[in-house]
Amino acid sequence: MISLHFELLAAALGLLCIYLGGFRILNNEQRTAIIDRFCLRRKRAAPTITPPQSLSLDKQGLPTHLPLLGRSHSDAFPPSRRHVLEELSPHVLKGYDSVVGELTTNDKAYGHCWPDSEDVDADECADYVTATGFTVREIKDLGVFPDYAELSGISLPSPYTDFDINKAVARPYRPFRWAYHQTMSLAKMDLDWWLELEQTYADRIQQRKELFDAYGEMMLQRLPGSALAVNELMEMCLQFLCARYPQYFRLDMDAMTFHNGILKTSTNLRATEPLQVLLHNVPEDFAIMIRNPTTGLYNFRAGIICSSLGWNLGSKIGLNLNQIHDPVPDYLAKMQFSMDRYFAKMPTDKPIQRGSWGFEIDTPLFMPPGDPQEQLREGQDPSHTIDRCHLRVDWQTLRRLPLSGAIVFNFKAVFTPVTRFRDEPYVPSLILKVLKEGKKEIMQYKNTWHTKHVVIPALEEYEREQVKLGLIDKDWEPRTLDESPFYPGWEEKWHRLQGF
Repeated sequence: MISLHFELLAAALGLLCIYLGGFRILNNEQRTAIIDRFCLRRKRAAPTITPPQSLSLDKQGLPTHLPLLGRSHSDAFPPSRRHVLEELSPHVLKGYDSVVGELTTNDKAYGHCWPDSEDVDADECADYVTATGFTVREIKDLGVFPDYAELSGISLPSPYTDFDINKAVARPYRPFRWAYHQTMSLAKMDLDWWLELEQTYADRIQQRKELFDAYGEMMLQRLPGSALAVNELMEMCLQFLCARYPQYFRLDMDAMTFHNGILKTSTNLRATEPLQVLLHNVPEDFAIMIRNPTTGLYNFRAGIICSSLGWNLGSKIGLNLNQIHDPVPDYLAKMQFSMDRYFAKMPTDKPIQRGSWGFEIDTPLFMPPGDPQEQLREGQDPSHTIDRCHLRVDWQTLRRLPLSGAIVFNFKAVFTPVTRFRDEPYVPSLILKVLKEGKKEIMQYKNTWHTKHVVIPALEEYEREQVKLGLIDKDWEPRTLDESPFYPGWEEKWHRLQGF
């Protein structure tokens, strides 16, 4: 089963596991007490989609007394990006740069998030510094839609001139590996593909809006302390869409309006909450993790998640990484300390990507606990056919926002009919190896059992055909492909499917 315990944070696991180190953990009773405490706090803080605003930094709902599960990261920070201001907006520094220059990461003002209330006088906390080294005053003076490419060190994408939304299909993600174990395969993020659109765009946006209308805070929430990060993410996404797909998107800075040529809509950015802007225009799930200034640990503070199976955002909002990952096999024993350390130090200019996978009957996007779709996972229905079996890949990226210092996961569910693997070299053989010989606990966690009785025979047939046709050698030993997460010759087929 694909769940937030694995999907929300899995983008960093592979890289982190190379840093395995010793750490200490509390006993089960202590851990349970901590989790209970956070659950209560979360329920008090999030009765509505946009919770009541707090009036000061120490009342933002950010826990300040959490016993550390392992080593403290309170003195760990990512590389500062303040130096960009000297080239980007020298006037921003004029008059008070010397004050900020005296601050160090040991200063009590360093690492705080933006005060999340209109009632707060910004001058009272103008010298508070985010984890990436910007003061509240500097961020305000930069204004709306600053140059995030310069601020982050990540260039805007190249215009995709061949893109046709009516024909576009997602790239054929096949994130299968062998040997298979609980370390994730990571790569540098393909900067042109941070937000990827396909021909299902309009239908998917409508489906996500309907899910929000039906489930509300199970889909979308913003906790206190996240206002800056949420607005920053929205602005970065719109900048990306306009640069990548200029034939479809346009930003009118004078009117502060975002024009969507695919949906034929215009959004007043002054009057619309940033998460709502994203919900109505971007077919991706987002989870925003914000640094606790006391512990240095990262907490799930805001997001939109419409494509979860067996869980929902409302049950995870407000939790730390270790709490979110509690059910993940081997997480506490092998990954927790490395994950926390990586989050503490991750730079803005090194985003990463990966994919997580599972097999499903049909194409369920959202499946809360108790959904009728869950019944399909309870048995191996002999009436199911291969035509109903799909590979679901949640393609994920992880990046740090340059101003707020928040870390953002975004991921989207991409469904591929299993029948499409028939002419994809090595893919059937590699999947068979994983399904048949993968670690039992991980396969159970992925909930592959309810489709194996249909998927495995079909893949065995495809494998025999590929050997007969000479697409693969009969003695080929399954291993992670050099083209991972794709396969040999994928681009030709991908272009053919789109007609160019």
